[in-house]
Amino acid sequence: MSTARIASGRALTALSLAALMGLVGCAGISPQQQNTAAGAGIGAVSGSILTGGSTIGTLGGAAIGGIIGNEAAKKK
Repeated sequence: MSTARIASGRALTALSLAALMGLVGCAGISPQQQNTAAGAGIGAVSGSILTGGSTIGTLGGAAIGGIIGNEAAKKK
């Protein structure tokens, strides 16, 4: 199996787990907190994919995604 196929499978698994945790864990939080968490999750997966799974890329993506999600919620 190619490394690209393995990486995409791992990314899909991570995204699925993040979505499941988001549905279960976000019942009692505000919409702004939900957007921040969703942005962080999407950013982490994106950062991981773009940097080939590096820790710095994943953490950086999560931080940037969380900021964008937080700011997007303020504009509503």
